[in-house]
Amino acid sequence: MRFLASAIDRIPGFKRALRIGALGVALAVSTVSGFAGESLTIGTATSPQIEALKVAAREAKEQGLDVKIIEFTDWNTPNAALANKDIDVNYFQHIPFLENAKKQGGYNFVAIAPGTIMKIGLYSKKVKRFKDLKDGATVAIANDPVNGGRGLLLLQRAGLIKLKPGVDFRATTLDITDNPKHLKIIQLEASQLARSLDDVDLAQGYPSFIKLAGTTDPNSALLFDGLENKNYAIQWVVRPESVNDPRIRKFIAIYQHSPAVRTALDKAFGTLYAVAW
Repeated sequence: MRFLASAIDRIPGFKRALRIGALGVALAVSTVSGFAGESLTIGTATSPQIEALKVAAREAKEQGLDVKIIEFTDWNTPNAALANKDIDVNYFQHIPFLENAKKQGGYNFVAIAPGTIMKIGLYSKKVKRFKDLKDGATVAIANDPVNGGRGLLLLQRAGLIKLKPGVDFRATTLDITDNPKHLKIIQLEASQLARSLDDVDLAQGYPSFIKLAGTTDPNSALLFDGLENKNYAIQWVVRPESVNDPRIRKFIAIYQHSPAVRTALDKAFGTLYAVAW
């Protein structure tokens, strides 16, 4: 054995090669179990989106990354939780909503990847056509500055109101220049609009919340907006120091590329969504 050790010592670079080989084995083990024992906390708003997230979480678990998903019942708490470091990333808001939240809440957040784009629509359990709305009918739209504006733009597309030329999703009821049916426009929290359909004549609606509430067929909107505007894609949002967090990047990659996740999304939303990545 001493002869063998002596012979090995005389082979140029052999010990170095052994050290590199050992390092390679260590790296290989690290690649397989690099997330072992680590956890990631994701915040989202309650919606059928949760099922696809759970599918991705199960796949992440199989790859050594433990993921906890926290559901919030409103659209304000997920950003507060992210700012307070109660969660690592949230997934529920599009860019216009995020920019407004940053302005109002003073948040320093970064959107690092897109998710799905969800349709919104105008729903009614009282009429089948817009022209059947009576004078003074009650219409519910979202009460936040961004989604409320999106609802007003949809009402304009339906021919029910006219807005000041050039206004965008930041439109408010003060921008209405013509309201021929004298619609009474009320503003409710977006997540509650689905439950208002029995009490109003027409409501801005989100298919995901309508499906969750079971108040009507999510596909039955009198008018939908399109899926072509990626500005409305839901975003993965983090604090600046987490932009390159490998746990978050790993989970997003799983979510975006998993066939099982796409199957869950198709089952939940059918043709009411599109992917933005």
